[in-house]
Amino acid sequence: MLILMALNTPKEHIDKVKEKIISMQCTPHVIPGDSKLAIGITGPTESLKRVDFQVMPSVEEVVRVTKKFKLVSRMMKSDDTIINIGNHKIGGKELLIIAGPCAVENRNQIFEIAGQLKEMGINFLRAGAYKPRSSPYSFQGLKEKGLQILSDVKKEFDMHIVTEALNQSTVAAVAEVADIIQLGARNMQNFALLEEVGKTQKPVLLKRGLSATVEDLLLSAEYIVAQNNYNVILCERGIRTFETSTRNTLDLNAVPVIKKNSHLPIIVDPSHGIGIGEKVPAMAMASIAAGADGLIIEVHSHPDKALSDGYQSLDPQTFEKTLNKIRQLAEIVDRTLA
Repeated sequence: MLILMALNTPKEHIDKVKEKIISMQCTPHVIPGDSKLAIGITGPTESLKRVDFQVMPSVEEVVRVTKKFKLVSRMMKSDDTIINIGNHKIGGKELLIIAGPCAVENRNQIFEIAGQLKEMGINFLRAGAYKPRSSPYSFQGLKEKGLQILSDVKKEFDMHIVTEALNQSTVAAVAEVADIIQLGARNMQNFALLEEVGKTQKPVLLKRGLSATVEDLLLSAEYIVAQNNYNVILCERGIRTFETSTRNTLDLNAVPVIKKNSHLPIIVDPSHGIGIGEKVPAMAMASIAAGADGLIIEVHSHPDKALSDGYQSLDPQTFEKTLNKIRQLAEIVDRTLA
């Protein structure tokens, strides 16, 4: 259920509505919008009656939300969510470009690529300190040492860090370094981890699971937003289908579908989506044309020597050419590229 009120509603009227919701064993969620203030209600809402709230001061409208996902629904918040990180507004006209290697391999490797990306104007560096891998024998990341290297890179190049939390026990350490906490595809339905990350109130990059539907992804985002953390960036990174000629099937259909059904920003990971480095630029362009709010692309100074995902990584020269094409395309789709 959703209660709509004017933006200038007196605080005491808002508090009375919240108190009434709590008294009915439900949870209120205040959602400021561009034109209205909304109070979303979660919990056992089936017994609530619209008239119970319609008669309260300053309440303009009461709407029953029919979607399984409530707080992330476009019904709950009609205008797009804008996430502010430094001078950047994610979900607005500016395209978010996150780039970097799959993993922190050593200090020299990450400093080299960070410097190259910074010269291109990239302000968001991705690199994993913790790496959940399909095989227990694959490179698992440098863990705490990797986080320390990322912390040093952040100070040296004044870049925002995007790195993954592996499980609940790593959330606190990752949150100290990361400007955006990434949750990988394999953790999309790790509900305890979703709630724990939500409590940090830090921006979260939530990747779609390997076989997850759009509804599955939005319901997972609901776990984070239910902690009153609306700083969630969704990520389409390809799904597992019968097709074997590419690593995954990049579902660009999901972008406009999610835009219609949710107010959260969505970016695309063409690197994992197709898994072939030379094909990544084409899918990056297609993602922007489809309406994505940004991209996360794997870039490695020496892809042939990468400890993980080298085959799908771009070298800096190819990435720069791709970036220039994206900049031209951004103007056509009425977006900007910092």
